[in-house]
Amino acid sequence: MSTFMGELIGTMILIIFGGGVVANVSLNKSKAQGGGWIVVALAWGLAVSVAVYAVGGFSGAHINPAVTLGLAAIGEFAWSDVPMYIVAQVIGGMLGGIVVYFHFLPHWKATEDKAVKLGVFSTDPAIPHTFSNLLSEFIGTAVLLVGLLSIGANKFSEGLNPLIVGFLIVAIGLSLGGTTGYAINPARDLGPRIAHAILPIPGKGGSNWTYSWIPVVGPVLGGVFGALFYQAVFTGKVTSLFWIWTAVCAGVLAITFMLGQKGTHAIPHGNKIEN
Repeated sequence: MSTFMGELIGTMILIIFGGGVVANVSLNKSKAQGGGWIVVALAWGLAVSVAVYAVGGFSGAHINPAVTLGLAAIGEFAWSDVPMYIVAQVIGGMLGGIVVYFHFLPHWKATEDKAVKLGVFSTDPAIPHTFSNLLSEFIGTAVLLVGLLSIGANKFSEGLNPLIVGFLIVAIGLSLGGTTGYAINPARDLGPRIAHAILPIPGKGGSNWTYSWIPVVGPVLGGVFGALFYQAVFTGKVTSLFWIWTAVCAGVLAITFMLGQKGTHAIPHGNKIEN
């Protein structure tokens, strides 16, 4: 299997399990409806573990552009391979969303709530607030990269690493996920959101593109920062890129905060889908 196919299939597996659990607990007439947040967080963690087990030996199982960019920023991944990985991840996310759509085919018509349908494919904020939503995705993804690199620095019995990574995802979901649904992965949100936009889902409503930039920009900023922070603080290697990226992140967050305070529509606030 090629590295491209590894990332594509790995991300597709991630969304089949992850999007699947959201559909399972939220769509009408599902026997698992009402399963709750703990079920969702646990399933997303297991989804990551299974995806890493499946394709880790072929591509390293980044299955997340923020991970790919973070590793490249600290010299642990070739920049020349970054575009290929990201394209594969987004396509995999879209295909995973399509599989979930077909699996729950009769449940879309049975579910009237447009926001619930969209929520199967992509994230949205509990409280729409541009700065806070962006900051939540930034923090969650920074924690993800620090956690991944910390796990990688330890020795586990052979074959346990993917399971430990899954526990990390569960911890992030249970601790930090309630604000935005913890995309912490641009491909996890963008790929399935594209699937939602093109699929013939009965009564689906819009795909909330005004919010869609947050689960892309937030994880990219946070992922690269988290990797550079780990490199600087945990290994003592402070690079110029660390300070440059810290300034970039601070600038983007500051601008977002100020624009929000002024009430400008230059950066649209996330909106719940109206039913």
